[in-house]
Amino acid sequence: MENLNQRVESLVLLRKELHKYPEVSGKEVETAKKITSFLENYPADEVITNIGKTGVIAIYKGKKPGKTVLFRCELDALPIQEINMFEHRSLSNGVSHKCGHDGHMAILCGLATQLSQHKPETGTVILLFQPAEEDGSGAQKIFSDAKFERFRPDYVFALHNLPGYPKNQIVVKNDTFTCAVNSIIIKLDGITAHAGEPEKGINPALAIASIITQFNTFIQADISKENYCLITPIYTKMGKKAYGVSAGAGEVHFTVRSDSNAQMRTIETTLENIAQAVADEYRLKCNIQWTQGFQANENDETAVHFIKKAAKENQFELLEKPTPFTWGEDFGLFTQHYPGAMFGLGSGIDTPALHNPDYDFPDDIITTGVSIFHHISKQITNAH
Repeated sequence: MENLNQRVESLVLLRKELHKYPEVSGKEVETAKKITSFLENYPADEVITNIGKTGVIAIYKGKKPGKTVLFRCELDALPIQEINMFEHRSLSNGVSHKCGHDGHMAILCGLATQLSQHKPETGTVILLFQPAEEDGSGAQKIFSDAKFERFRPDYVFALHNLPGYPKNQIVVKNDTFTCAVNSIIIKLDGITAHAGEPEKGINPALAIASIITQFNTFIQADISKENYCLITPIYTKMGKKAYGVSAGAGEVHFTVRSDSNAQMRTIETTLENIAQAVADEYRLKCNIQWTQGFQANENDETAVHFIKKAAKENQFELLEKPTPFTWGEDFGLFTQHYPGAMFGLGSGIDTPALHNPDYDFPDDIITTGVSIFHHISKQITNAH
């Protein structure tokens, strides 16, 4: 049996290997292979591959029946060019692990090393390596896969590393942990005309201006107050660079954030109605679609209690955050279906921010993540 130091060394090597060969959402074929070959050294009772296209599930069963707990991490990297020059820098042009998913995978593999040597006493532990978190499609791909239908976890957990928080600090919150996020695309069709006779066509310019202005009135950007709603203009285009032509079509995109899933549904309907009313006013055809939607992570109180207990018993610093994080995370789909929680793991006060081109996951927090996950699993699968 390996000692802990050898295990930690192998996890750091794995993390650096994953960092070197990143793959974007939905394309994580080689990443998944690296995970399954690592897991072969720590045999699970069952391994399922190609779940949700590229996902991997490893199952560790107890001797007696009991509760089932699922831990999830992400396989995908981002379409960002890395500027770091260290040995393990990304070798994939324009793609890199700038969200720390390489570290999250190493943590879950670390949990596998523990579970293979110390089987749960009762129940089942499921480790899910999920594809495509970054574009919001991965959790849904898992739920839509028939291979996932047989699983009914009693609890689900995930963590995210947090730059700007002290290393190894555990950040928890009841209720909403990360916001609901959805992106709207509004396409407006009119009629082109001669720029000298714009009245003979229908130009979308004033409609786009009106939509932007009206959406702006719904913003409540203070996350500490009720009805948080952030609407960020992302992209707009209109007409062609043909100066004799009055534009006949245009589009405008926004990202919308809310601190609850119920509130998000209301906001979505309101924005759709505004866009449609403006289009009607200016005699434009309007086509609306939503993309890259993330459910809010709504944490279950009992699940949060397990995390707090694990942090205290391991003597990790614990922070109860008063307000949700404003970014989206598709683990929210899991917390919609099952009691569970996402928590934060501090990755250093002076660490570059997530999605920055110089970000790199700090290896010295891997064991903290493993300890918390393992401690949570023991509370649930040894619960008599």
